[in-house]
Amino acid sequence: MDDFTLRPADDLGLRPWERLSSVRRECGPFQAAVYAGWGLFTRAYFALWHRLRVIGRENLPTSCPFVLCSNHSSHLDAIALVVPLRLELRAKVFALAAGDTFFENTLTTMFAAGFINALPLWRKKRTPKALQELRDKLVNTPCGFVLFPEGGRSRDGVLTPFKAGVGMVVAGTKVPVVPCYISGSFDAMPAGVKFPRPRRITIRVGPAVVFDDVKNDKHGWAKVMTVVESRVKALAAAGDSAK
Repeated sequence: MDDFTLRPADDLGLRPWERLSSVRRECGPFQAAVYAGWGLFTRAYFALWHRLRVIGRENLPTSCPFVLCSNHSSHLDAIALVVPLRLELRAKVFALAAGDTFFENTLTTMFAAGFINALPLWRKKRTPKALQELRDKLVNTPCGFVLFPEGGRSRDGVLTPFKAGVGMVVAGTKVPVVPCYISGSFDAMPAGVKFPRPRRITIRVGPAVVFDDVKNDKHGWAKVMTVVESRVKALAAAGDSAK
C-alpha cells in the first residue's frame, strides 16, 4: 500500500458563515449531494426552457484542474457553463463571482455558495491578493474554475475587452484553459430582467490551451489574456457564420 498523508481541510476552524464566503471552502458530503441534485435540476431546466445546445462537447474537461473562460452577458452564464460537465465534478467546480454583488448579504451568499458553488472575487478591494489565493487553490486542491475575463456582464450582449486576471490565475501553470462562447443568454436574461425568458442558449467550446511556458508576470498575464480573448472571439465568429 502506498504511503499517504492526512491533510486537514483548508476551511477547518472557520465558522459556518465564514466558510460560505471563503476561498478556502471545501465541500462536505451534504453539500456534494446538494450540488448533484442542483445539477440534475439545472440540466432539466436548461434542456426544457432554453433548449441548451453544446457545440464542441468533446473539448469539455473531464478532470481537474481546469478553467472555463467565456464571454459574460447574463446571470445564467455561470450555471449554463457547468451544466454539461460530469455530475461528479460539480462539487469541485467553482464559479468566480463578483463578491460585491453576490456575497454582500445573507440571501445572495447562501444561494451563490450553496447552489452555484461560487467563490467571491472582490473587484473593489484586494484583487491581486484574491487572485493569488484563487491561483493557489486551483493548483493545490485541484479544482475547476468558471471565469469571465471581461470582469462583468456586457450590458448590450457585445463582447467587451478582457482583463489580465485570467493570466494572474494560470500563467506558468499546467492548468488547461478551455475557451467558450455563450450565445442566447443575453436574450434570455439580460441585466435588469429578473425572470429568464424561454430563449435558446448555445455554448461553443474550443480546444484547451496551457500556459506553462508563460512567465507569471505582467507581460505573461497580458499574453494569456490576448490568447484567450482571441480564441473566444474565434468561437463567436464561428457562431455568427453558422447563422
